[in-house]
Amino acid sequence: MTSIPQALLWCLSAGTVAAVVLATLLVRVRKERAGLRARLTTAEEQNSATLHGNTELSARLRATEAEIRHLAEARLPDLTLALAHPHVPVRGLLDKRFGGSETDEALGAVLEQVRAAITKERTRVDAAAQSTLRGATTTIQALLYQVQTSLQTMQHKYDDPQIAQDLLDADFLNEQALRRVQATGVVCGAWPGLTREDSYLAELLVGATSRLRGYERVQVSNQLRDPVAVVARAVEPIAITVTELLANALHHSHRELPVTVTLQQGNRGASVIIDDYGVGMHDDEIKHAMELLAGNDGLLLTQLGDPPRSGFAAAGQLVRQYGFGVHVEPSPYGGVRAVVYIPGDPLLTVLDEGARPISVMAPMPHRAPGAPRERAAMPSGLPTGAGAPATPAGAVPAPRPAPAEPLAAPAPAPAAPAAPAEAAAPEPYEPPAEGELPRRRRRRPTSEQPPESRNDTINLRSPEETGSRWAALQRGTESGRAAAHFEPPRSPEGNAQS
Repeated sequence: MTSIPQALLWCLSAGTVAAVVLATLLVRVRKERAGLRARLTTAEEQNSATLHGNTELSARLRATEAEIRHLAEARLPDLTLALAHPHVPVRGLLDKRFGGSETDEALGAVLEQVRAAITKERTRVDAAAQSTLRGATTTIQALLYQVQTSLQTMQHKYDDPQIAQDLLDADFLNEQALRRVQATGVVCGAWPGLTREDSYLAELLVGATSRLRGYERVQVSNQLRDPVAVVARAVEPIAITVTELLANALHHSHRELPVTVTLQQGNRGASVIIDDYGVGMHDDEIKHAMELLAGNDGLLLTQLGDPPRSGFAAAGQLVRQYGFGVHVEPSPYGGVRAVVYIPGDPLLTVLDEGARPISVMAPMPHRAPGAPRERAAMPSGLPTGAGAPATPAGAVPAPRPAPAEPLAAPAPAPAAPAAPAEAAAPEPYEPPAEGELPRRRRRRPTSEQPPESRNDTINLRSPEETGSRWAALQRGTESGRAAAHFEPPRSPEGNAQS
């Protein structure tokens, strides 16, 4: 009987132990399942983060590729166009999120390198083109001067009125070609091509006007108080500048409208004021004209337009080299006003009208009542190429003797073996007052022959001898003037100024 309870006890003990073991195993399985679930969750999160990171990287890579394509297809073409036309904008980044990033800096560096390379190449090509044009225009200009000399020789040779008119027309056409070639050469850095003597400003204006078609429309008002003249080295540059400004005024105004020119004298210089009644210029055009007239060193031929307009550019180069000034603004008459300011120091002087009378072709100054000098009124028209091309800067033309009635030649002093040669003694120098221009006085001989002896000498000559002497003087004058005006052009390097 005692064995049965013991067996039951052992069975209960074994069941209890088994239950405990099963419970322990169940707890362990649950823990492992929870750990596995946690690990699976972490792995899923990591995989999701990795997938998200890969997506962002792919999107950034695609955006970078789009920026590179935008640089090649849009920004670089904009840059090349903006270098030729500064008003054209260059587009920025396609994606603003790249602003200030390393990608933005790298793309900006590419743009700057391309800009520098294009600018350097354009400057090199333009310099080569200017050098070629400079050499060509210098040669053509010398040939046109030779043609001009030949035409003027034929004008003196033939007396037929029809032939003379044809020669005048050909001479005037030659002057038009010469003006355009000269302006193109000046834009390319060439020397103006002529050396003049000191010339009255009024004569210079007449010479500049005679180079233009439509010169009869130019109305000149001379308000100069003194016989103001331009020094020799600046005569031709100022004549070219005034000619181009007058050409612009004549071209952009109706052929029946006048172009008024006023010569004004100030305390520190003189001015040539040109007003037209034409279509005028917009603000952008005036701004561009002033940039050309400033005479910047970096002027390119491609900046002159298509077709090229070289008038303002030529004036700007001469302004930079010789020191006078040009200003363009809207005219009170609705057109354009151009002002050429010539400083008194060092480009102006005052000549002695007694020693060198001003040409009758020059406009008469408006003198105050009681002024000492009287001159003949200015003729209504200008010569169409006869005397004007030979003296474009206002040189006084030599008078031609009439064939049927020879003029009296100036009589030289009679020979006196015992008398010494007369020497010209200059007047004592008088410093100019403050605000006045320097004056050049005429030299007077130290001794003069009595007028009675001069009259006797003239009366002793026959009309044939007088005519022969005057013809010899005329031939000598013309040959000397031709040698002075048509000497070979100088090298532009020798005339360049910093």
